[in-house]
Amino acid sequence: MIVIAHLSDIHIGATPQSIGRAASVMRYLDALPYDLDAVLVTGDIADHGLAEEYEEARKLLTSRHPVLVGPGNHDVRGQFRRVLLGEQQPEDDGPINQVLRTSKAVYAMCDSSIPGEDAGRLDEETIAWLEGVVGGADLPVFVAFHHPPAILHSPPVDDIRLHAPEPLAELLGRHPNVPAVLVGHAHTPAATTFAGRPLLAAPGVVSTLKLPWEGGTSFDNCVDFDLPPSVAFHVLDDEGRVTTHYRVVQ
Repeated sequence: MIVIAHLSDIHIGATPQSIGRAASVMRYLDALPYDLDAVLVTGDIADHGLAEEYEEARKLLTSRHPVLVGPGNHDVRGQFRRVLLGEQQPEDDGPINQVLRTSKAVYAMCDSSIPGEDAGRLDEETIAWLEGVVGGADLPVFVAFHHPPAILHSPPVDDIRLHAPEPLAELLGRHPNVPAVLVGHAHTPAATTFAGRPLLAAPGVVSTLKLPWEGGTSFDNCVDFDLPPSVAFHVLDDEGRVTTHYRVVQ
């Protein structure tokens, strides 16, 4: 059995409470009486892409569990590389694609951000990289990135979802060893399908977005900073079935 913690959208610097909310989630995960296989953080780490925001995030996103952190549309690649990844050439503006390999599974964290835009895309370089990771693995490969590639019926998010998802769908069609696609961006727990696989969106840490039937029809009226942060747990069992639990962290 594989157990993954999945969180997203900590948006350090967005509110005075952003650091405390992220810290509470990480403390909760570290206090678990169980060793998680991975902790995946699917983007929007900083709210403004500032170095000081990433410095805070670097301290927060440490754990006794293996952690893999990817960028979102609020992130700035250069600062992300320099502060979070410790790269010596942060001026590289190409996609930040990373892989975590464990004895049980592989985790491919793709960069779906488009610098300067809110919507997302997996460019040719990223698709080629992902093809190599998935095709070269004899273990389950969880594919993670920020922007949902399918409509979630949340109008503000759907307008800025992943554009041109067809190459990803074609890739998944060639590789049955991908048990699920994991995303962020939605600021609400959501579960649907994409290309015949579970598409699982992590809840937001910094805030929750109200859905249309809750009055959330635009970013002006959908952001709720009062609801507590949450985290998703994805479980892959020995039969290849994925089960997701969502947990509120007080």
